[in-house]
Amino acid sequence: MVPRDSAVRYAQKRCILSVRPAARGDLLSPVCANTAFYFVEWSVLMKAVVLDGFFAARADVGWGPVERAAGSLTVYEHTPQEEVAQRIGDAQAVFLTRIVLTRSLMEECRSLKFVCALGTGYNTVDVEAARELGITVCNVPAYSTNAVAQTAIALLLEIAGSVCRFSSYVKAGGWVHPVDEALAAIPQMELYGKTMGIVGMGDIGYAVAKIAAAMGMNVLAYRRTPQPEMEAERIRFTDLDDLLARSDIVSLHCPLTAQTRGLINASRIALMKKGAILINTARGPIVDETAVIAALDSGRLFAYGADVLTREPAGEDNALALHPRSVVLPHVAWTPRETRERLVQIAAKNLELFIKGTPQNVVN
Repeated sequence: MVPRDSAVRYAQKRCILSVRPAARGDLLSPVCANTAFYFVEWSVLMKAVVLDGFFAARADVGWGPVERAAGSLTVYEHTPQEEVAQRIGDAQAVFLTRIVLTRSLMEECRSLKFVCALGTGYNTVDVEAARELGITVCNVPAYSTNAVAQTAIALLLEIAGSVCRFSSYVKAGGWVHPVDEALAAIPQMELYGKTMGIVGMGDIGYAVAKIAAAMGMNVLAYRRTPQPEMEAERIRFTDLDDLLARSDIVSLHCPLTAQTRGLINASRIALMKKGAILINTARGPIVDETAVIAALDSGRLFAYGADVLTREPAGEDNALALHPRSVVLPHVAWTPRETRERLVQIAAKNLELFIKGTPQNVVN
């Protein structure tokens, strides 16, 4: 319960609330008894738009929680970049996955008050411009920890065990002779006792580290601020150069920032063991893809496994995706049904709490 002027100013700022006079039966303190006070109403609709929601919530999940939080929701499976401003229109809340939201777009969309990046990463949103314009930007952290960790290990197991190659060989009718040179030529590697380097020891990196340790691998971890409580019998923190030099497998789990863009370049690949494996389920631009291709060609890297690329979708001619010693997935680590259900629930809660004035997962 607040004075009318305060309630109206708050309503105008948020563009989402209404106010009503305090009525008989409302709880008023003695101090308020002779003052005209007003209640803030929370049942007002907010106009929201999902710009590229195809993968996030198909028919198997749906946008029900977000629609209930907003009251008014328009969902687009995909939005061409040139149509972003038109589709946002006078919406106050926007949800996006890979759409680029620039300063000029936010300045054009004057009603916009809330942006939710549907994922952990929010590098496609100009968060500094949003802050200056009074727009709250949220992400959805930790929703995909287990799924992405699972994918990182799946990529490693495919590279080490050549599972798909063996299966394809059998399906093609190749397994017919007891002496088979072609079968013997398919490479395999035992992971027990190998050293795995984790670059970015956040939730996902830590999950991968624990799986690797359970498989009998030794883990070296790097993060800007080491946390000793994460260390265990097979998990130790070290600096980046030492990690690269000692690891048989390097797995990337850091966010894409100005500092991490191009982090794994030719000079850092040169520090790695000859024949090392590089895994990237973080963001494509964290690696210099030209340097990775050269390292694969020279044998400096044995293989590259990734769920992300610098250019997405990859198209038909992406040299790294087509390389015979790469295993590249179409950015699907986050798309199991259970994971997307969690994503939608947290995104809806982000909006609900923003409307109530107590936003969560704010990144700007």
